[in-house]
Amino acid sequence: MSEKVRIDKWLWAVRIFKTRSIAAEACKKGKVSIANSTVKASRDVKIGEIIDIKFPPIIRSYKVKDISGKRMGAKLAVDFVEEVTDQTQFDILNETKVYGFEVRERGAGRPTKHDRRSIDKLKNS
Repeated sequence: MSEKVRIDKWLWAVRIFKTRSIAAEACKKGKVSIANSTVKASRDVKIGEIIDIKFPPIIRSYKVKDISGKRMGAKLAVDFVEEVTDQTQFDILNETKVYGFEVRERGAGRPTKHDRRSIDKLKNS
């Protein structure tokens, strides 16, 4: 019989979240779901479950391969979790990276007032 581990503790242990409190907060805000229903931080994880986590603008999916409540190194975490996110989600992420922000040359510094007016004029036209 496998041990029982809370989902917030498991998400922290396999390094999906940096701290356990951040994992619990994500559960509280409804960003973590299993089988299309949001879960509380106290829910126990089971082997074989698919956990969906909203990392805007995409939803990442992870399959539980094994259970552990102790934080581990990144090399060991791959034995406990498998990412099963659809490629379409990664395509959405790449689109937002390309079209979401302006690109400036490295070392160019902040735009001057004149540059800012030119950028605004270009955006509005």
